[in-house]
Amino acid sequence: MLASALLATLLAALTLACPEHDFHTRSLQKRAEETNMTWAYEASYDWGRLSPDYVLCQDGTQQAPIPLRLDQGLSLRHAPTMSGYDRNVSGSFYNWGYRPAMTLSHAQGDFTSLPHFTFEEEPGQNETVYMSGWHIHAPADHSVQGDRSKAELHFVHVTADGHPRAVLAFRIDPGSHNSEFFGQMPDLISFRETSKRVDTQINLDLAMLEAERFSEFWTYRGSLTSPPCTEGIRFYVARQIIFVGVEQMRAILRVSHYSARAEQEVWQHDINA
Repeated sequence: MLASALLATLLAALTLACPEHDFHTRSLQKRAEETNMTWAYEASYDWGRLSPDYVLCQDGTQQAPIPLRLDQGLSLRHAPTMSGYDRNVSGSFYNWGYRPAMTLSHAQGDFTSLPHFTFEEEPGQNETVYMSGWHIHAPADHSVQGDRSKAELHFVHVTADGHPRAVLAFRIDPGSHNSEFFGQMPDLISFRETSKRVDTQINLDLAMLEAERFSEFWTYRGSLTSPPCTEGIRFYVARQIIFVGVEQMRAILRVSHYSARAEQEVWQHDINA
């Protein structure tokens, strides 16, 4: 029984199951109810078997994450034009069951006041998407040249009517200095306290600065892998890693389901620093 639970936790950590960032109308549990089919993030490896409607979760042509490589070159198209990130934003800070997360405050049904960016999906076809929240995965979803960072931060964006549309992804690794972005966080909430919410303000621009404002990036169109896995999501992955202090990295891992190996790697970095 214990082995099965540990395996489920590990598999969950390696998928792109993501939290909802709109607490005005729905929650993680309600999303499962809407499909009339029971599923859980811990069993994401088996979603394709639950229903024919979920087959794209295993067999889709727009899967995410994908392995990234430097020798394939960085993106030259779909460059985002960003606006509104250079200010403090208010929201609800919590733990989505695995890692820290935050949903940004906005008027009911109106996302247009939130930080946003515009990109060209097709020639001559510009789209604007609005940031609804952020969350952290550990370990990182995306690998580069086969190397996977210790964690990954996702700025989740939606269309004007609230449908998931794009993600700005920042890889996170331990470094020699603390991250100013993570230094402004309130006390991190344990994955055992998923009902706890803390109202706070943060400056999103600190993360943008630490990732060199996506001056170099990879981009592709994928899917947020939660049933039915049909969303066409534009992913942007910054080449520049956000480096955090060793203690900051440990804190991120402690409040999430994480492997002993990941914790040991952080300690080894501290020894070699």
